[in-house]
Amino acid sequence: MAASIWKHVKFKKSFLDKLAYLSDVVTRISFSTCSSEGIFDMVVLGGGSGGLACAKQAAMLGRRVAVLDNVKPSPQGTTWGLGGTCVNVGCIPKKLMHHAATLGHSLDTAKTYGWDVPDNMSVSWEKLTAGIQNYIKSQNWGHRVQLHQRNVEYINAKGTFLDTHTVRFSDNKGNETFIKSKHFVLAVGMRPKYPQVLGAARHAITSDDLFWLSKPPGKTLVVGASYVALECAGFLTGLGYDTSLMIRSIPLRGFDQQMANLIVDHMVSSGTSVYKHCVPEVITKDNSDKLDVTWANTDSGTASCDVFDTVLLAVGREAQTQDLGLDTIGIELDKESHKVIGGYDGDQEKSSLDHIYAIGDVLQDKPELTPVAIQAGKLLANRLFNDSNQQMNYDLIPTTVFTPLEYGSVGLSEEGALSRYGDDQIEVFHAFYKPLEYAISGQNADQCYIKVIAHRGIAKPCKVLGFHFLGPNAGEVTQGFAAAMQCGLTVDQLQNTVGIHPTSAEEIVKLHITKRSGLDPVVTSC
Repeated sequence: MAASIWKHVKFKKSFLDKLAYLSDVVTRISFSTCSSEGIFDMVVLGGGSGGLACAKQAAMLGRRVAVLDNVKPSPQGTTWGLGGTCVNVGCIPKKLMHHAATLGHSLDTAKTYGWDVPDNMSVSWEKLTAGIQNYIKSQNWGHRVQLHQRNVEYINAKGTFLDTHTVRFSDNKGNETFIKSKHFVLAVGMRPKYPQVLGAARHAITSDDLFWLSKPPGKTLVVGASYVALECAGFLTGLGYDTSLMIRSIPLRGFDQQMANLIVDHMVSSGTSVYKHCVPEVITKDNSDKLDVTWANTDSGTASCDVFDTVLLAVGREAQTQDLGLDTIGIELDKESHKVIGGYDGDQEKSSLDHIYAIGDVLQDKPELTPVAIQAGKLLANRLFNDSNQQMNYDLIPTTVFTPLEYGSVGLSEEGALSRYGDDQIEVFHAFYKPLEYAISGQNADQCYIKVIAHRGIAKPCKVLGFHFLGPNAGEVTQGFAAAMQCGLTVDQLQNTVGIHPTSAEEIVKLHITKRSGLDPVVTSC
């Protein structure tokens, strides 16, 4: 059989054609094996990062596992391969676009460091997206290979519950198959919402489509105030496209609002136009394929309009729990979010049915982050099949927003700390600083800011409750401090740590000015 497969592969012209052919072969083999007799130990619905991690871990423990995954095309017809949102239309392409924009900015500042850089350099959208898409497709194939190596049966289909232990699905030809399992894991994730705006679903795109556009987005309106909205608006501006951001209420809801507003201020200073307290009302397409957008200001009630090449919606995401048959088997869902309610019998991921679990974005009141889903999935497999009792720790989860000026955080926001402990029980240490890299280029450092929130006390150590860093390479800086906070980092320990000079991160361990003191927090020397 292997010789027959290779015979066909070697005549394929391109590497991607070879991948596509081999992917089809793997799918057909999976369909033929999944109909064999017997009951699975685990069936995972959803082939994103969390689902795949859980499935592979269970298989490594010697269990019979299957993964069902199928991508419904976006309203604009975009679809993709195995790996979920992060790999295909989320973290990975977003970070690569962000890096591309950062490189472009570095070319500008390189001149001040003596480099002879030509003027008016521009990015090739086609070359950039081709590179990103090729990398994504290699990851899709890599996931399939890993499942095959671990004897996980991959089924490219959407599963629907027939009863509490049976899922049914159909192949591309409409042939229906039923599989049974002792345990099920719901890892179907979320997809972008479309607002009730005339013309939105027909003419606008979302992050599901952006990274697969065949032509440059041109003049773009990004609607939303989520981290997805801010990140996309930031890198599109950085890539040289005329970009506007439309915010209905507050930016980065759930994050520290002082930090969020500093991010927006930096985006404005970097060239992004921002329409605050505005909502789109109508999107239409004219004869030249331009998009006419009319919006209203929610404060004044006045209407405005402009013409764009692309409208990108980033107004939230919704759980993909519909059409899974969960209502017929009694899985309890949150009435508003339609996410799975967990926490039954003291197990954070256990649903209202003993043998059905949920991980990742689809689990109610848990962080919507890829590393969280991966960790929760591995721990769940260990509890089910390796006599472990370790639960996922959802506290002090670090994250980074990859806006032009990156923002990393762990723990409580200032608003959250005030709400939980009160003003007299917290101390906020802060500093505005200037990265050394900005010294020669003269870059604006007005928004480079650090904030550490701690318990306030005299007799006991002041434990750090929240960490916030706005500046270059925030993700790399934040990761280490997240580990320290997991170990119970105190203000004394932070201030007694020797810094690495000269770095932006050393300004964190040098923090000593509090907001309560009223002193100027601007760092003026080494």
